Amino acid sequence: MSAFVEYFKNMQKRNGTTGCIHSCPELMECVRQVGFLPLLACGIQGYAAESLMAEECRFTQFEDGSWEWPLWQWKGSVVRDGGCVYGKFFAGKAGFISREWWPDFYNWRRSQHPVPEEGSIEDTILTMLREHGSMITRRLRAACDFTGKNMRSKFDAYVSRLQMGAYIVTEDFVYPVDKHGREYGFGWSLLTTPERLLGREACLCERQPEESYDRIITHLSQMLPSATEKQIVKLIK
Repeated sequence: MSAFVEYFKNMQKRNGTTGCIHSCPELMECVRQVGFLPLLACGIQGYAAESLMAEECRFTQFEDGSWEWPLWQWKGSVVRDGGCVYGKFFAGKAGFISREWWPDFYNWRRSQHPVPEEGSIEDTILTMLREHGSMITRRLRAACDFTGKNMRSKFDAYVSRLQMGAYIVTEDFVYPVDKHGREYGFGWSLLTTPERLLGREACLCERQPEESYDRIITHLSQMLPSATEKQIVKLIK
């Protein structure tokens, strides 16, 4: 058992609940409690929502090629109703940040990622999002004229950097529908800005960026006692 999983289970026991996550509301509560939670493996053993799932909630592949993955299916509800923010925040990996910790994260990351220069590709992406409110990734890519060969990966890299800078977040997930009206596939991220999603006031922090950084480092170090300082810094630099 990893140190983080053990930390979480001990926290659950103190709260009088079981040590694994069995439902979407339990996942929402977990994000609220831990503050920062990568969705999948992020380089620190066990530090991921995936590691906290009960056995029956893990990824299952069926013989006909179909699959069931409650964690993946829940993430949209967590983003909409769980009082948190979702995006590629952890060394380029996706995860959740509680609204309680978001101002400090926003404060620190914005200090490390200056506002994109006017006329730059990043500025164009943000301008397009602000004009439309929110857009799924592929439509945003087309609107920014990234439609040629090999342009998808280049565009995704720009969007990932903007998420790391706390300029873009995921508002929801949109799924294609088959002829029977059933959703399928892994879905598309519906992107927006944190100011539009949460409101400008919910992103403001009175602390200096370095103070926010120290608070986050201290919090993560307490949750991840077996992680090295280098691993923790990599997550939030």
